Amino acid sequence: MEAEIAQLVTTGATTVVGLMATEAWTQVRSRLAGLLGRGRDTEEVSAELEEIRVEVVRADGDEELVGDQTAELRNRIRRLLRQDPGAAVELRAALDEFAPKQPEPTGRSVQNTFSGGTMSGGILIQAGTVEHQNIGRLDI
Repeated sequence: MEAEIAQLVTTGATTVVGLMATEAWTQVRSRLAGLLGRGRDTEEVSAELEEIRVEVVRADGDEELVGDQTAELRNRIRRLLRQDPGAAVELRAALDEFAPKQPEPTGRSVQNTFSGGTMSGGILIQAGTVEHQNIGRLDI
């Protein structure tokens, strides 16, 4: 269970930082402020999250700065889940709602097998996603 929580903390922080530069940020910020602000003024927590967003947007490719902001969010989420393990359900729901959707696999499979044979000064180029590739002896 601890590994699941650690994964949720990391995924949560990374996803939230990624959402900071999107149009969904206002909704995400409200939801996250409510979640992180348990027992605190959610407006104050929302302002703190907005400060993090400004730093992330201002980072302009500075991976170290983005990493620092992600670490700060990761620590906040970790503290929340330690204080209230039930908040994991709410965090997962928010991530499911706002996280960018991964494309569905097409179910299409391509298999290329090269073996034996001779190429004279030729170039072998393969493009696309390789799920299975078996290359035997190929004399070039």
